[in-house]
Parts: sequence; C-alpha cells; structure tokens
Amino acid sequence: QVQLVESGGGLVQAGGSLRLSCAASGRTFSTYVMGWFRQSPGKEREFVATISWRGSSTSYADSVKGRFTISRDNAKNTVYLQMNGLKPEDTAVYYCAASTSGYVRETVRDYRYWGQGTQVTVSS
Repeated sequence: QVQLVESGGGLVQAGGSLRLSCAASGRTFSTYVMGWFRQSPGKEREFVATISWRGSSTSYADSVKGRFTISRDNAKNTVYLQMNGLKPEDTAVYYCAASTSGYVRETVRDYRYWGQGTQVTVSS
C-alpha cells in the first residue's frame, strides 16, 4: 500500500508556472506507475500525465502537451508536475495517483491509490 500527499498548488496568473509535488510513503514507490489527474467543479476527473516506474516513458493529455512535464525521483519517493504557460482552463484540483500496472495508464480506473488533491487556480 502507498499513501500520497500532494503539495505546491496555489493561485497564479495566466502564463505563470507552478510545480506540484507528490510525496509517497512506502518502500515500493519505484514499482508504481504514477499519474496526475485533475477535476474541476461539475466535471469528471480527467487524465493529465503519467510516468512509468523507471521514468523512461511518459504520456500527456493533448490539452497540456508541451506545457506540462511529469518527472519522478525514486530516491525521494516523489513525483512532480511542472506546469508552465498556465491558462484559466487549467484551474482544478490536481490529484496524484499510483497504479500497479506494468506500463503507463491514462484512465482513472487503472489507478488504485489517490492523494487528497491540491488546488490550482489560474486567474486571467
């Protein structure tokens, strides 16, 4: 089992940047595929980015491709989401998630463990 705690959210102006962090407990962090998802009021939770257990494979939603970068540091049990060029439509609660799948996944149901989320608000 793994517990996930997100941090780094906040209020930023359009065009600005934020870096989200997700700290994981447990000794098996390096075996999990990790993902970032987001959810806005009245909308379903949606995929943002995912990274393989070794960090060699990543995948992004089309809406964030070229602006967001996912990375991980297995020595620190942490996964990151660097968000540049933020837009008001990026406003959401961002969730970190861990999957026991052997390769990157883009759907909510493929992730077993979830953090509590961190709010990101982008003003225009």
